[in-house]
Amino acid sequence: MPLLFLGVILLIVGFAINTPALAFSRYARPLKIGGIVLIAIGALVSSIRQIEAGRVGVQKLFGRVRGEVLEEGLNLVNPLATVTEFDIKTQNYTMSANYDEGEKKGDDAIRVLTADGLQVGVDLTVLYRVLPSEAPKIVREIGVDYQDKIVRPVTRTRIRDNAVYYDAVALYSSKRNEFQDRIVKTIETDFKRRGLVLEQLLIRNIDLPTSVKQTIESKINAEQESQKMQFVLAKERQEADRKRVEAQGIADYQKILSTGLSDKQLQYEQINAQRLLAASPNTKIIVLGGRTNVPLILGGQ
Repeated sequence: MPLLFLGVILLIVGFAINTPALAFSRYARPLKIGGIVLIAIGALVSSIRQIEAGRVGVQKLFGRVRGEVLEEGLNLVNPLATVTEFDIKTQNYTMSANYDEGEKKGDDAIRVLTADGLQVGVDLTVLYRVLPSEAPKIVREIGVDYQDKIVRPVTRTRIRDNAVYYDAVALYSSKRNEFQDRIVKTIETDFKRRGLVLEQLLIRNIDLPTSVKQTIESKINAEQESQKMQFVLAKERQEADRKRVEAQGIADYQKILSTGLSDKQLQYEQINAQRLLAASPNTKIIVLGGRTNVPLILGGQ
């Protein structure tokens, strides 16, 4: 474009000094030729636009947006047209309570009211992209700042609209996935009408009020104590069952001894025990006696 303006200026100057009465009128012809060459070169350069990979271009001439989309690579355009480029790769927009994580500095979390009247903070990231065929529509209806005009306000509004159907604790735990699926459907529809494609919505954190956190922690601690007590009771029951079985076994053994052994059998077992002891090399004298009148065994080395 600068070459075009420079060529036009040289051409005008060349015609202006093309008067024989002027001393430097001899430069009129070279200026005209130079102006024409610069205009030709400028027109050629301005009519070729390079679009980088992952981007598309939209032409606008005298305020009118053309419907053709310029694809990546070299494109021939009107030298006087301006080209607005759009990034069609996946983009993200984060709203977080942490200072350096979101698109805006400071606490940018979404504050919502739940069904039980509590205020909850939601941190999330929106993954989206521009639909290439809708780029002229975006230029015409929204502009290049579609993040601030569409992505941010639509997301925040839909989060607030759907949070009122859930209690704070349910939103934090059991209903979290259901809540995320619900807002994805509504945001996806809104984005599509504006030429954007919602790829994924990530709820990164749900910040509950301090009082609710304390209540949840107390409940969790109580449940853990209850589970611990159940374990102790189960262990005690097993120990009681073991002792009961052991006692029953001892009682049965004693019953067998008291009813099944005679004096003759006891005397026989005692003699066998004495014989085994007498066979030991360290045995000197073994004396066993009692009511059974078992004889003495004298022996040893």
